[in-house]
Amino acid sequence: MDKSSYQKILRLGFPFEVLNRDLKLLFLSNLFGSFGDGLYAYLLPYYMKETLKASSVEVGILYAVAFLVAAFTLLIAGMIADRYDRKKIMVLGWMMWVPAPIIFSMAENWLQMLPGMILWGFWFSGPTNMAYITTAADKSKLTLTFTMTSAAWSFGYIFSPALGGYLSGVVGMKVVFYSAFTLYALAALSLFFITSQRAKGYEQRTLEERYSFFKLLKTRKLLLLSVFFALLMFVLMLFRPFVPQFLGEIRGYEDLEIGILGSISFFGSAVLGILLGRLGDRWNKAYALGGSMLLCCVSLTFLLLVDNFLVLIVVFFLAGSSYITWSLMAAIVAPHAPESIRARWISVPQTVTMFASFIAPYIGGVIYEASSFYPFIIGIFATFVLALLALTKFHE
Repeated sequence: MDKSSYQKILRLGFPFEVLNRDLKLLFLSNLFGSFGDGLYAYLLPYYMKETLKASSVEVGILYAVAFLVAAFTLLIAGMIADRYDRKKIMVLGWMMWVPAPIIFSMAENWLQMLPGMILWGFWFSGPTNMAYITTAADKSKLTLTFTMTSAAWSFGYIFSPALGGYLSGVVGMKVVFYSAFTLYALAALSLFFITSQRAKGYEQRTLEERYSFFKLLKTRKLLLLSVFFALLMFVLMLFRPFVPQFLGEIRGYEDLEIGILGSISFFGSAVLGILLGRLGDRWNKAYALGGSMLLCCVSLTFLLLVDNFLVLIVVFFLAGSSYITWSLMAAIVAPHAPESIRARWISVPQTVTMFASFIAPYIGGVIYEASSFYPFIIGIFATFVLALLALTKFHE
């Protein structure tokens, strides 16, 4: 094999060439943060249920609060990220997360988890990251760039849920939470070294009210995308918080096994994110989005039908496709945004999505109480319909 062929294979499997210096540092920050997050996030609903004795409805309430806070902070971030240095807002976003795992470690009941869930809900980095990436990236490779930076989260999650499950069984969850605290701090520190970025043209605008949230929402294309992604995220959050609980209560798996399946899921997210990102750039972003939903539909179907751990490894690999929705949304929405209001533009569908889906974990908890299978059955039918909509309605 000659050198050029070897380099092509390397680029196919590890397409880091789409990331410049700043985006590589952003990738590193996401990697640190996701590794810390993955240590406990996948097990957190199960921890609330088993250790803190929270009911499924109470677990749903905690996640609903986090999503409600996220909706408001996304809206705020969209406004300030077009006015101030986006780098500083991204750092602030991580700093808000740093105390959350410490609060979780001290909680003795589900209500004491609430302050940590509120901080965990601060998503200042959401539209700010997307605006920063869109401005810094090669526009011809935008989908792959988004899925690559998103893949950093997936890479961080590959080993961390399994490690978190192992550590929780050996030394307890407090050590897991302390480790997450340290990694969150490293994620914030990494962003100190990226280049500052401000929206071009913001200072010259004299009619800023034209760009208010509700004025932007009246843009037909943005409204349709916002409604679609709100429905999509609502469906995902209806069942996602209850996957670990389902594995523990219905399938009888222990923390380590649940953690391993979580790791497999995020490994699938990394691999499928890169493949679907290339598909979106080469053919059509709608194909990437529709494909991710079809894979999610298939994985949910087998989750209900199969109890073999080896088969579930494949199932959870495919389930990873549902974790790249946020990056695909950005890739579809961001190119339509004017540079001077890019963060605010991107924040519109993100905010609508969060407001629409914040109640989903609570509703999912009520449905799960009625039957552990119902949230996943709803997810199967809904993701199939949404996949068809994506493939037929969002061609570029």
